Amino acid sequence: MNRIKEVLDAKGISQTELANRLGKTFNMVNLYATNKVQPPIPVLYQIADILNIDVRELLIPNKINK
Repeated sequence: MNRIKEVLDAKGISQTELANRLGKTFNMVNLYATNKVQPPIPVLYQIADILNIDVRELLIPNKINK
């Protein structure tokens, strides 16, 4: 699971703009943003670079630290 849509909304960046900057189709970015398809790790890093955030901010933790 990822937080791509949430971060895009917070940054005011459209899925279309992200798709253009990634060199991907809108449909592919929409699949990423709706968690229907998870982006490959290198693409996740590209998205984080474009959004100027740490890649970990795009991920939903699978475990809570105690």
